[in-house]
Amino acid sequence: MQTMKAALVTAIGVVVLICCLLPSSAEENGRLALIVSIDGAIGPASASYVKEALAHASERRAEVVLLRINTPGGLNSSMREIIADVLASPVPVVGYVAPSGAHAASAGTYILYATHIAAMAPGTNIGAATPVQIGGPLPGLPSGTPDKGGKDKKDGDQQGEKDQPKDAMTAKVTNDAVAFIRSLAELRNRNVDWAEKAVREAATLSANGALEAHAIDLVARDQAELLRQLDGRVVEVAGGKTQRLATKDAVVEAIDPGWISRFLAVITDPNVAFILLMVGIYGLIFEFMSPGGVAPGVVGAICLLIGLYALNLLPINYAGLALMLVGIVLLTVEAFNPTVVIGLGGIVAFVLGALMLFRVEAPGYHLSWWVIGIAAAVFTGFALVVLGSLRRAANAPERVGAQAMRGLPAEVLDWRGSEGHVFAHGERWQARGAETFKPGETVEVANVVDLTLLIRRAPARTGEGDPS
Repeated sequence: MQTMKAALVTAIGVVVLICCLLPSSAEENGRLALIVSIDGAIGPASASYVKEALAHASERRAEVVLLRINTPGGLNSSMREIIADVLASPVPVVGYVAPSGAHAASAGTYILYATHIAAMAPGTNIGAATPVQIGGPLPGLPSGTPDKGGKDKKDGDQQGEKDQPKDAMTAKVTNDAVAFIRSLAELRNRNVDWAEKAVREAATLSANGALEAHAIDLVARDQAELLRQLDGRVVEVAGGKTQRLATKDAVVEAIDPGWISRFLAVITDPNVAFILLMVGIYGLIFEFMSPGGVAPGVVGAICLLIGLYALNLLPINYAGLALMLVGIVLLTVEAFNPTVVIGLGGIVAFVLGALMLFRVEAPGYHLSWWVIGIAAAVFTGFALVVLGSLRRAANAPERVGAQAMRGLPAEVLDWRGSEGHVFAHGERWQARGAETFKPGETVEVANVVDLTLLIRRAPARTGEGDPS
């Protein structure tokens, strides 16, 4: 028996040892290639995902990280976080625009330039890295700059001025973006002039064009070909250390986003954040209207906090948020004090605030007109429903106190002289009356004095509910 136990323990130990050694064999030989995919708009979720993936690659001492890119762009703040993590990574990061048909536009171009080795698949493109203007003029307003004669300059009047920024803010943003991408190009020894052109003129390149212009390092049809071409290349990682890549027979493993990144991807969608904000406000309003419901208050508080957290991660316009809150307050006032003007003002303030809420025009971060319209319609309908309920309550007869008791039928339980007891409204009451009543007789409540009912004989009825 002891021998069998010893053999079983030994077998378990061997299995555990083998399981521990298998995953690390690739790492010990330096043959692990991890794949991180950026697919879609770049935002806080993408930045969190890349940060976690690079930390995981460093812990496992991976040979290389393949950063597969297919994005129309995204938020500048998230892009800079990703680039900072790539530049600080001790593991070489290879940017790969794939599959065919993908693109690394806008923020994706900056990220590709920041990677240690830039590669593209055939049928892909990069570029169009001009920063989107934030807080620009409202549509329909003139934007030309008047000349000394007081006339507006037209496009093409002066060749040297057509590419100049229209205002100081645009100039600052553009020049900062140019300096940033030029520094990345110089760091990775890539085409500096085309990088600036991609920012100032929104230039784009195909895969072969980018290779000829020395904007990228490789063109590979698929992942296997990319790993073969990477084998033997020397790169410089964080800290100035050089590393020769050995990727020919590397074990490829994809890193999926963690639950935090997936959660951020959902709530940082502007439409989802907006809906969470509205649900939170509605829940708290319902809780305040009928205290003790618990569920509306709990759900509303949770949704409101998550919505505010998502707004904190996104570039928002606080003037728009203030306008939305003013609109909600005005609609609430309209519900309790009908004036029509206040209600219309609340709707206008709410819609304008929603339109101004997000101060960025990056792809994937637009607030849908449908969401704004539905939210405004629901809130307006809510105000009208509350208004109608208040009006009906004001015109309805009193249902509490002495007023609610008057006219109710009562059954005489016992009677002596001018006093006795009656059963009314589901309760036993002390009663008084000017007449003599018999037990079991049905009478009518005339009034309530303290806790005593004044009763009278119920009037005879001649028609359908009409007293004689």
